[in-house]
Amino acid sequence: MATARADKARHCLTIAQDRQAKCTLAQITDDKMPAMTVNGRPVQFDMDPETPLLHALRDASNLTGTKYGCGVGDCGACMVLVDGEALRSCLVTIAEAEGRFVTTIEGLSPDRSHPVQQALVAEQAIQCGFCTPGIAIAAAALIRRNPDPSEQDIREAVPNLCRCGVYPRLVEAIQRAGRVTRRRETISAAPVPGIDPADAAQSVPAMRGPEGMGGDDPSSATETSEP
Repeated sequence: MATARADKARHCLTIAQDRQAKCTLAQITDDKMPAMTVNGRPVQFDMDPETPLLHALRDASNLTGTKYGCGVGDCGACMVLVDGEALRSCLVTIAEAEGRFVTTIEGLSPDRSHPVQQALVAEQAIQCGFCTPGIAIAAAALIRRNPDPSEQDIREAVPNLCRCGVYPRLVEAIQRAGRVTRRRETISAAPVPGIDPADAAQSVPAMRGPEGMGGDDPSSATETSEP
């Protein structure tokens, strides 16, 4: 009899502990907003942690340069730099990106002075432009680690799909960007944008700052200021 009561007590204690643990986990999950650094600015996303980084960047941060192409990681239109590595943001959740440094095409070079951006324009390796942001991100990651890539290096590091078929010009552009990076050549083909990125963001405010600017949409990004 005593043994049965003891077993029942242990069973009840286990259930209570399990419920408490689940409750605590749920509370942590509800209260925690994935935080990361996006284009040099600390951001917290008030969204489901399993939200793809692509949607957080486009819908909450208004960084629409990162494109939605296929949603399954095949086309590369959504590539961003995560800690310097070109990743398909449709396959990365904001929980997985927490604490990491994310760079989108907007942050690669606000004045379009990055060697890859300049070379893509100079070599006319842009047609419709939809896939260009992802290509530029992948190429920038390659040039950073290998400023003198071979054609094979480029084909392996830049697997992005381009329906317009700019591949031959793309190889030339990336190799030219490498020469610029190595200071073997200079180019200035891409004009400075006609509007400052900060001013453009004010037109469609999608970021909720410390004072609650950007609306009350719960699926928004909260910009945090450094202490």
